[in-house]
Amino acid sequence: MKNHIFIAALLFLAVQSFAIIGIGGHYAPSLGTKLKASKEKIKTFEVNGEKVGDVFYDQKGFSGMQGFGFKLWIDLLPFIDVEATYNIQWGSYNADLIINQGDTEKIQPLEIELSGVPFGKATPKYVAMNGDLSITYPITFIPILRPYVGGGLTYYLNTPILDKKFVSQFMKKSGDLLLNNENGLDPKKSADLATALAKEIAKEGLNKSIGGHLLVGMRAKLPVIPLAAYANAKYYLGGDFHKDIDYGRFVFELGAAFAI
Repeated sequence: MKNHIFIAALLFLAVQSFAIIGIGGHYAPSLGTKLKASKEKIKTFEVNGEKVGDVFYDQKGFSGMQGFGFKLWIDLLPFIDVEATYNIQWGSYNADLIINQGDTEKIQPLEIELSGVPFGKATPKYVAMNGDLSITYPITFIPILRPYVGGGLTYYLNTPILDKKFVSQFMKKSGDLLLNNENGLDPKKSADLATALAKEIAKEGLNKSIGGHLLVGMRAKLPVIPLAAYANAKYYLGGDFHKDIDYGRFVFELGAAFAI
């Protein structure tokens, strides 16, 4: 009789170590993603055939992006689990318009505000978001620890980059904001030009594409307690990214969840 009670208790604890459903949040940096830095002349101003000044665009780069995300998993099907994940990662890069007029140099920092991302007006940011739908297969069925492998589909969204090509096209249309009738080039108007440029890039919207991912991970849950910890390593496939972005394909997720 005692043996039967002991075995029943072990089975109960084993069942309680596997969460049927869990929802949580995690830290998810993309340490390998990089943005190239560049500084180039984008426009030369002339008045009555004489050069009055130049405008340069100075874009700084970044290496690595911070990020976080949310996860929901369901373990109702035999031998497989279903995961839904949303991650958001970002990297900041300073960007300046430099107006040269003879011996005078005016540096105008750029600040932008993009729709669809949780940031206000600030220095330019590259923001990458993705939604993952994953099917995972448990490697073992031992209690408490649940290692697994899997993969699935990824929906990518990322913000435009304020690059030389975009700024050059903008200057062709709106560069005359720097001109006045008295002395040709007026660096004091650079703030107006920066404001107009910020409004123009905000109209671009998010770049969207579809790809996939492979993953290996582990969940840990103690019996009875409705809390779990998890860690995933993901390798991303496909996606459409700006040419100046060197996208880091590896992302690590480390988080905790409410799980029952």
